[in-house]
Amino acid sequence: MTIGVLALQGAFIEHEGSLDKLGIENFEVRKKSDILKPHDGLIIPGGESTVMCRLLNDLDLLDPIREEIKTGMPVFGTCAGLILLAERIENEEEPGINTMHIEAKRNAYGRQLGSFETHGNFGSEGEVPMVFIRAPYITKASENVEVLAKVDGKIVAAREGNELVTAFHPELTDDLTVHKYFVDMIKKVKLKKTA
Repeated sequence: MTIGVLALQGAFIEHEGSLDKLGIENFEVRKKSDILKPHDGLIIPGGESTVMCRLLNDLDLLDPIREEIKTGMPVFGTCAGLILLAERIENEEEPGINTMHIEAKRNAYGRQLGSFETHGNFGSEGEVPMVFIRAPYITKASENVEVLAKVDGKIVAAREGNELVTAFHPELTDDLTVHKYFVDMIKKVKLKKTA
């Protein structure tokens, strides 16, 4: 198994570290030729979503990534990655990858001073540490979206088919639960393809 990590901006090195701890081969996606390398999944890290979207467009990566996701490639977006994958952003018309049937609120917890840490349940996987940095949350989710975590009644993790998003940063903790969950998603997709 090999996972690409979008490495244009943001906390991509920390995601690579989490994958390394799990013994999962990974590589950085920085240009169009990188996305053509064989890979079983993609992580879109936190960072500045507007900058990341502009870079994805400039590097001609936006459409190839969108097509891969639409054809079933597992993807995991954290924070800005959630914003890029969301079909809609509340009160905004920002284009992104827009493949997941959710609406997100950008900087929902405030700016940098609104950053905080907590613990919460992640699906049926138990409690995980959650680090929020200028985090969004999901304001609306279609009926096909499985809500995996809430904090103070707000949706902060969800899954729809091959897409996983978290408003928090699991890569900034030593807990590997969320990354293991994503790896398991990929394993199930691979099993279906070989069945």
